[in-house]
Amino acid sequence: MLHIGCHLSASKGYYHMGMEALSIGADTFQFFSRNPRGSRSKSLDEEDAAKLRALALDNHFAPITAHAPYTMNACSADPNLRELARRMMSEDLEVLEYLPGNYYNFHPGSHVGQGAAAGIPMIADMLNTILKPGQKTVVLLETMSGKGSEVGGSFEELALILDRVELRGKMGICFDTCHVHDAGYDIINDLDGVLEAFDRILGFENLMSIHLNDSLNPAGSRKDRHACIGKGMIGLEAIVRIIKHPQLRCLPFLLETPNELPGYAEEIRLLRNEWDHA
Repeated sequence: MLHIGCHLSASKGYYHMGMEALSIGADTFQFFSRNPRGSRSKSLDEEDAAKLRALALDNHFAPITAHAPYTMNACSADPNLRELARRMMSEDLEVLEYLPGNYYNFHPGSHVGQGAAAGIPMIADMLNTILKPGQKTVVLLETMSGKGSEVGGSFEELALILDRVELRGKMGICFDTCHVHDAGYDIINDLDGVLEAFDRILGFENLMSIHLNDSLNPAGSRKDRHACIGKGMIGLEAIVRIIKHPQLRCLPFLLETPNELPGYAEEIRLLRNEWDHA
C-alpha cells in the first residue's frame, strides 16, 4: 500500500487536517509545529488532538509528522538562539505526547561560518538535553541540500550527529528527494547506489520517512528549490522508481511541492495511479 500525504496548514486544528487529508486521498500528512518563520505556537486543544487520534486509527493512517520551524537553529553561533531552539523543540515534543507514535522532523541547522565540526556537537548536545526515554515521538533529522552553511548536506554529517546522541532509539532520518538530489546524490540514475551508501553510513533501520519532491535544479546545485512532481529535474519516472523501491515502498511519503490542496490532490491521484498500474 502506498502511504502518501502532503503538508497541511494547522490553523484550523488537528482534526481538520485529518479530514483534509482524507478528502484528497491521503493517509498521512505533515504540519508545522508552530509559525514556520517565527517561534510562536498555538495552545494545545486536547479534545482536538483526541479526535485526530481516533480519525487516524479508524482510517489506518501512517505516522503523521510535525515539522519544526525553519527559524530553529540548534547550531547557531548565538547561544541565545541555540537556547531558543532547545526551548521550541522541548515544547513541541511535550505537545506531541498528545499525538503519540508520530514523528517530529527538523532541519539540523546552519553553522553560520563556524564549520560543521563545530555545529555537529551543538546539535547533538541539544538533542541529549531534550530527548526522554519515555517519549512517544521519534525525532527525525532531515537530509539537506548543503546550501550555504547548512549541516546535513551529506549522509556522513548526519551520521556524526546520530553517533553523539545517547537515546538513538528516539531518532531517525527523513530522506528529502529534492535535497539529496541537489546535494549531488544521483537518485535518478543510481538510486540503488545512493541507498547502499545510506545504509552503509546511516543504517537503513534509521530511515523513517520520505519528503517526496521534484527539484527545479540539476543534481549537485546545492540550491534547495522544490518543484511539483514530474515538473522538475528529477522527473516522474525517477520519482515512481522511488515510491516503488522495495526498501522504500512501505515508508510514509510526504509531498512538499509548491501546491495548494487541489494540486496535492492531483499529485496523490497521479502517484496512486502509477503505483496501481505497475
